Order: sequence, then structure tokens, then C-alpha cells
Amino acid sequence: MTATILTENRDGVLVVTLNRPDKKNAINVEMWVEMRETFKAAAEDDAVACVLLCGAGGHFCAGVDLSGFGDAFSDKEYPFESAARAVVEFDKPLIGAVQGVAVGGGATVLFHADIVYVGESLRMRLPFVSLGLAPEWGSSYMLQANIGAQRAAELFYTAQWIDADKAVNCGIAAAVLPDANLFNHALAKATEIAQWPLNSLRETKRTLRMHHLEAIDAAINAEQAVWKRQAGSPENIEAITAFMEKRPADFRNL
Repeated sequence: MTATILTENRDGVLVVTLNRPDKKNAINVEMWVEMRETFKAAAEDDAVACVLLCGAGGHFCAGVDLSGFGDAFSDKEYPFESAARAVVEFDKPLIGAVQGVAVGGGATVLFHADIVYVGESLRMRLPFVSLGLAPEWGSSYMLQANIGAQRAAELFYTAQWIDADKAVNCGIAAAVLPDANLFNHALAKATEIAQWPLNSLRETKRTLRMHHLEAIDAAINAEQAVWKRQAGSPENIEAITAFMEKRPADFRNL
């Protein structure tokens, strides 16, 4: 079986690549598990000073793979929350290099990155209301903390597409690069960061994040409760059915 996440240590920078290019790197159960284990291992490995997160095949991540969506709300254990918390609790610099689609969880994971660089092809979306759902990955708190309440509300309530320039202008990303230059630029910045003492990087990350962790934890708990209420609701079923049938959803008579 092909690994859903690839890793390579480049002089202290662990390059973590989401690797389901035929699915635009949509996240299935195996990828959640590998993501959790990758970030836990990177946190413990003193040979890793910084993580650079990117996607294979010209896209970052299309979000949750809908073919396994129902498993998240069955009685069996589902690894989303433990994977999300492994990223949230990662105590070293995390850099994102993002091009193509970044949708749902493929967008909200980036709100926990310390620096995000985007390619000109970026198409980001927070589609939760359009799916009859609500935000996840602590994004209901983190997006507000990163870009302000009104800007965050607009992006959540409208589920609009966000291009590279808007991502930079509203504060989601630090800079936009030509797609061909994106990875090398992000790797150069990550390498610049990785040269510094590891404990100093860790302590700096803690001081930057410690004020947010309690709120992120509360947000994740609240979001998970909402998802359990909304998943399988009439509006969620209509949204998923419409997506599969490639037609506009109709929520008027629900």
C-alpha cells in the first residue's frame, strides 16, 4: 500500500507531503492515522527542528474524503480528533506550502501553521455551512484569532472561494509565489528557521501558542459536538446527495 503521507528530513526540516494526488490529497482514515503518527514522531525527534507541510500533484488537500465520511460518526473509533490534536500540540515551527485546492480540513489545518506561503493557483474554501455542517479543527476559534471576527465570519458564512491574493490580504497567508517557486521558497524559509537552537524554537512556539491552547481545546470539543448533531441531518444529507449528483443543493423545504 502506498503511504498517504511522505516524509523527508532535509537538514532539520521535515518535509511532510500529503500523498493521494489522484484524489487531490483528500484525507481518508489511513491519512488521519499517518498524520497523527507523523506529527507525534516529529515532536519527539531532535533531528527535526521545523516541519514543512505540502501536497503532492499540484494540490494541497481537498478535505475529507467523502467516500469514508460516514465512518467519522459510526460507533467505531475514528482518528480525526487525535490527528487534529497532534497538529495543534506540535511544539516546533510549522510552515505550509499550499497550491491548488485547499478545502475544508485542507484549509483549517493551515490555521495552525506558523507561516503559510501560497501559490498563485490557490483555491481555498471553508464549505461547512454549504454541507449542513459547522467548522472543525479548532478553526472556529483560530480563524478569528488570526484574521479577526468579521473577516472570519464572512468566510465561514458565505463558503466563498478564496484566491491567493485574498488569502494574503486577509492574513491567512504570508506571501503568494508563482507555483513553480513555491516549494523552494518555503523550504528556504524553513531551512533558515531550522538553523537556530531547537529549545529556543520550542520555547518561542510555546510562548506564541500558550495563550490560545485552552481556547482551541474548547473549540475542538464544541465543534465535535456540533458535528455529531449535524452529520446525518436532513440538510447534511441533501448537501452530500447534491454533491454526489453534481447539482445545486436545495435547503428550502427542509
